[in-house]
Amino acid sequence: MMEGIQFVINDDGEKTAVLIDLTRHSDLWEDFYDLVNARLRANEPRDSLESVKKRLSQKHKLDG
Repeated sequence: MMEGIQFVINDDGEKTAVLIDLTRHSDLWEDFYDLVNARLRANEPRDSLESVKKRLSQKHKLDG
């Protein structure tokens, strides 16, 4: 087992949650959090880079 990682076990002995010592594993947590957010947003509509640039330029929020 990794130090700084603890599992919460239910009455049936199943792992139901995890506790992460962020002082030791903040990078691990950030990677996990980013992955979860990416999966949650996987089906969201996307804009092309050109359309984003055009919109920002129209709002005078883009140099060049």
